[in-house]
Amino acid sequence: MARLSGRDPSLLRRINSTAVLRVLRSQFGRPPLTLTDLAHATELSRPTVEGVVEGLVDAGLAAEAEEEPDTVAQAARRGRPARRFRFRAEAGYALGVEVGSHRVAAVLADLTGRFTGTVAHEVGEDVPEDRRLAEAHDAVDALLESSGVRRESLRAVGVGTPGIVEADGTVRLGTALPGWTGLPLGERLRERFRCPVLVENDANAGVVAERWKGAAVGAEDVVMVLVGLSPGAGSLIGGRLHRGFGGAAGEIGALHLLGREATPERLLSTTDEPLHPLDEVAVARVFALARAGDVQARRAVERFVQRLVHDVAALVLALDPELVVVGGWASGLDDVLEPLRRELERYCLRPPRVALSVLGEAAVATGALRLALDEVESELFSVDAG
Repeated sequence: MARLSGRDPSLLRRINSTAVLRVLRSQFGRPPLTLTDLAHATELSRPTVEGVVEGLVDAGLAAEAEEEPDTVAQAARRGRPARRFRFRAEAGYALGVEVGSHRVAAVLADLTGRFTGTVAHEVGEDVPEDRRLAEAHDAVDALLESSGVRRESLRAVGVGTPGIVEADGTVRLGTALPGWTGLPLGERLRERFRCPVLVENDANAGVVAERWKGAAVGAEDVVMVLVGLSPGAGSLIGGRLHRGFGGAAGEIGALHLLGREATPERLLSTTDEPLHPLDEVAVARVFALARAGDVQARRAVERFVQRLVHDVAALVLALDPELVVVGGWASGLDDVLEPLRRELERYCLRPPRVALSVLGEAAVATGALRLALDEVESELFSVDAG
C-alpha cells in the first residue's frame, strides 16, 4: 500500500473539498455563502476555496446562488456583487423501503435528509416473495413519479425487512414472510437500482429511526422492541447499531423455544383452543375485548405481556440500555407499555426508561432511509485515498 502524506496533492484536494462541502451543506436553507465566508469557515485560503468550489459546481454538488431582484439594482450602483454559493440538495436522493408482512412502504429524501415524499401499500401476509417484491417496486415507482425524481438520481437505497439478514442482504432466516428464508434480497433489489442497496432487519432499522427522529433522540444506548407475534429487538450500543456476529442480535422471539410449553397461540387464546388464525387482526380483537372487561381476554393479555416482559428483561439485563422504545402493533401498545415499565422495575438492577415509538408504523422505512443517507454521506465526505 502506498504511503500517504500531506504532500499528496490528490489527498489534500479531497480533504479541502470535504471541508467546503460540509460547510455548504450545514448552511442549507440559510443565506448562501461567499468565497470569503467559506474561507473563514474552513480556514483555507480564498484561492484554494475558489478552486474547490469550482470543482463542486462541476460535480453538481454546489451552485452559484442567484441574486434577489432588489439586490441586483443595488449592486448595479455599487459594482459587481460577491458571488454566493449553495449546496445542491437536489443533486441526489436517498430512498428508504420497508418490505413487511402487511405492507410495503417507501420514503424519499434529498441530500440534506429532508423528506420529499412517502408512499405505503397494504400487502397480504400470504403473498409470495415475487409478488411482494413487485409490490415494493410498484411503491417505489409511484413515489419517484409523484416526486418528479428519476431513478438514476438515487445515490443509495436502504431496505428494512423481518428476519436475520446477512451483510450481503441475504435473508438467512425469515419465518414471517413466505419464501423469505434464503432469499438473496439484496441481490434481487440491486438488479433494479444503479446505486448501493443496504438491507437491514426491521427492528434494527426501527431503532435507528427512533434515534434519528423519534423517541430516542440524543440517547446512546437504546433497545427498541417491535411487539408482534414473534417480537424482535434492535439495539444501539454507544450510538452504534449492534447486529451481532451473524446479524441475529435481538431475536428475542426465539426465546420461547427454550423449553417453554406455552406457544403464542395458547397465550393469547380466550378459549380452550389455540387462537387461530394467529394474525394481528385476531390479536387486536383480543386486546379490544380485554379493554372492554372480558375476563378471558384480560387473562390472555396478561399472559402475553408477562412473556414479553421476560423476553425484554433478558435483553435489558444483558445490555443495560438507558431507554427501551416499544413499537410494532398499532393496537394494544398502550396496554403493553405500563405493565412492561412496572415489571422491568421489578426484574432489572437498573430499570431503563420506557417509551412508546414516536414514529409508529413509519419507523422501519424511516430507519432504512437513515441507513441510505449514512451511505451517501460516507461517499460525499470520504477522504480515503482509495
